[in-house]
Amino acid sequence: MRAISGVPGTRVRRVEETDRHIVSLLAADGRMSFTDLGKATGLSTSAVHQRVKRLEQRGLIKGYTATLDHDQLGLPLTAFVSVTPIDPSEPDDYPQRLAAISEIESCWSVAGDESYILKVRVHAPVGLEDLLGRIRAAANVSTRTTIVLSTPYENRPVG
Repeated sequence: MRAISGVPGTRVRRVEETDRHIVSLLAADGRMSFTDLGKATGLSTSAVHQRVKRLEQRGLIKGYTATLDHDQLGLPLTAFVSVTPIDPSEPDDYPQRLAAISEIESCWSVAGDESYILKVRVHAPVGLEDLLGRIRAAANVSTRTTIVLSTPYENRPVG
C-alpha cells in the first residue's frame, strides 16, 4: 500500500493491471464466467476466481446488477432533481428523509449551489409533478429539475 499524496495517514492499494482488466471485463458483462475471464486475461479459471473473490473482499467490486429497460417497466421519463435546503440551519439528513421515495434511483452529494442531485424515474410528467411535491414536503427543500430527452449511453465501464 502507498500513502495518498498530500493526505497524511491515508493508504490506498494499487490495483494490478490484470485486476484492472478483470474489473473492466466484469463492468462490461457482470455475468462473464470465470472460464471466459481466464481466456481473456491468460489466467487459469481458479486464478481468476481467486482474484475476483479478493476484489470483492477488498470492496473494489461492490456487487452485480441487471440493466433494466425502464421504458418497458413503464418509467420512460428520467429527470435530474437538484435539491437545495430552504433552511440551511436544519440538519443535513436529506438522503435519509428521501430514502423511502421509490422513484429516486440515485442520490449524489454535490459541491455547488445545490446540496444533492437526485436521478428519478417516473411514468409521465404528472408523475414528476407529484414526485417533486413529495420531495419538497419530505425534506423541506427547493428543487430545480432537468428532464432527460434521450440517453446516448449510461453506466459505461471506466477506463
